[in-house]
Amino acid sequence: MKNKYGIGFLLFLILIVFGITCAYQLSLNRGKREIQAEKTAEKQKTQDLSIAADGQALKEDCYYLKSLNGYVVVYLNDKKTVYEYTDIPLDGLPETLQQEIHNGKYVETSAALYGFLENYSS
Repeated sequence: MKNKYGIGFLLFLILIVFGITCAYQLSLNRGKREIQAEKTAEKQKTQDLSIAADGQALKEDCYYLKSLNGYVVVYLNDKKTVYEYTDIPLDGLPETLQQEIHNGKYVETSAALYGFLENYSS
């Protein structure tokens, strides 16, 4: 008779340990999902900030061509945010164009910008 109670008590303890283990695993997985969601949200937030900092232009934006270290650089309409670095040397351009770029040449559309870049790229 003692043996029956001993086996029952052992099975009861095994079920309790199994239940605690399952509850722990569920809790752990839920915590991991929450942390992953926070990381994803933070990554998305930093990605949004980096997109804004990379100098992405909107359709209504204009561009300015200026010189930096002897090369032509494309800036957004605030004249501070770099949109694109080019490999076009300033001294390889006509004198009047060099002066315009030195003063900050205004380019209204992206089509005009890429037309300029195609014409003067080597």
